[in-house]
Amino acid sequence: MIAWDVWVLLLGYSVPMIASPGPGNTILAASGGRFGVKSSVPFWMGFEAGNLLWCLIYGFSLTQVFQHYPVAYEVLKWGGTLYMLYLALCFFRASTLADQQDLRPLSFVDGFVALSLNVKVHSMILVMFSQFLSPSLPLSSQVWQMTAVFLVVGLTCHFFWIYGGQLLFSRLKTPRAMRIQGYVFGLCMLVVAVSMVL
Repeated sequence: MIAWDVWVLLLGYSVPMIASPGPGNTILAASGGRFGVKSSVPFWMGFEAGNLLWCLIYGFSLTQVFQHYPVAYEVLKWGGTLYMLYLALCFFRASTLADQQDLRPLSFVDGFVALSLNVKVHSMILVMFSQFLSPSLPLSSQVWQMTAVFLVVGLTCHFFWIYGGQLLFSRLKTPRAMRIQGYVFGLCMLVVAVSMVL
């Protein structure tokens, strides 16, 4: 079992890192604003499934790979940038559709891919395991406990991003407002893509 003081530090690290703005939270809010909380659940669950998988991979092995092969991190960064550009294109395209009802909510797979190509998430998980794993305790138990913390904090914070997006844009459902949302969300994705490169 992880010591209580480490739990406090782990929460003190996880909450601000997961709750702060970034590529994932931006698209979660955009999904909530465009499709509402209920229709965003598949995307959100894909996002959290990605969190689970990457926590386990990092916790059990990948931390060493990125420390020894920094080029792998660069490949991930550029893949994430390309995916953000793709999402920007989707939002821009959505803003030009005549019938906004033809838009489909983002899927479970979209959520999983968005999370998996998010450099911020990989940085957070890598730092979490490199800072909080203790060689004096069983590795498996620590990895599962830290993963659980990361998932619970993620589920909670991500819900508020989706709900906040829905709340902010719920009254803006006219065709003109939906076009503007498409442009705004597309621009947000472009800004995120550029910031990932820089």
